[in-house]
Amino acid sequence: MSQPKARVLFVDDDANLLDSMRRQFVGEYEVHSAQNAAEALEILAPGPPFTVLVSDLRMPGMDGIQFLAQAAELYPDTVRILLTGFADLNNAVEAVNQGFIFRFLSKPCPPEALDKALAEAVRQHGLVEAQRENYSLKRFKRLLEGIVDGFSALVEARDPYLAGHQSRVAALTLAMARKLKFSADDLEILRIAALLHDIGKIYVPADFLNRPGVLRDEEFSVIKMHPEVGYGILKNLGEDWPVAIIIRQHHERMDGSGYPHGLSGADIDKGARLIAVADVVDAMCSHRPYRPSLGIEAALAEIEKGCGVRYEERAVEVCLRLFREEGFQFPTVENPF
Repeated sequence: MSQPKARVLFVDDDANLLDSMRRQFVGEYEVHSAQNAAEALEILAPGPPFTVLVSDLRMPGMDGIQFLAQAAELYPDTVRILLTGFADLNNAVEAVNQGFIFRFLSKPCPPEALDKALAEAVRQHGLVEAQRENYSLKRFKRLLEGIVDGFSALVEARDPYLAGHQSRVAALTLAMARKLKFSADDLEILRIAALLHDIGKIYVPADFLNRPGVLRDEEFSVIKMHPEVGYGILKNLGEDWPVAIIIRQHHERMDGSGYPHGLSGADIDKGARLIAVADVVDAMCSHRPYRPSLGIEAALAEIEKGCGVRYEERAVEVCLRLFREEGFQFPTVENPF
């Protein structure tokens, strides 16, 4: 899909000059024109912001500096060029110093000079837009971090035995994913999915989670619903962020013996296969209401026994290598990454 043309507004009381500018740039830009500042402000008001404004300095009524200054207040991202036939250096310096003007061009301006100035203005507008978008993304990321931390704390507050579990699973999952050369985008998706993989447990009665005895089948069936509940909570994040899919599948197993849908092999998301291994390792190393910690060696023996059967082979291999050869240790809750 082609990019829309940059929108350029020429403002000049010389109708012949406006016609010349339209002819020169109509194929390259979306060209608009006005013969005075008042008419230009009317054109600016209803539509999307213009990319570039090119204004004459000397016009009846509001002059070019006043017009561009007002336009800057209304549309600060629009790039502004001042064009004049008068050698009024003081006005030009004032306009540039006050930040109203990106370029100052003298009339008569050669077509190639105006063409170059417009191209530079459009490029400058793109840089401003990118900077603003980057700032917005950073703000969104900080907001998302707060939401993720809040949800994670909510789950763990209902089950003291889960304290730190999601953070530790995320740390191990990311360590595995980095070894397997996951992309930066996939790492970020995986980190959030791992931190929230048990979010569906907010649906499970706290008594089921904290009971020291053996659960009845119907009670365990309720607990087994938590991946589907987690999916329901986060499914609106969209296809580009498959966090909900990963959460839904983190208890699936390569041989189809997992839940909630009995998926197998390649039908299981690659991120969910890593979380499945990390989840088992941390769960076996942690204390639970119904048993004490089984220790890291028992956990590694479990995934080694299920390698290529219940658990993805490459996920198991990289996990074993992290612990046995590279000295990986689960981090503290205060510093999980």
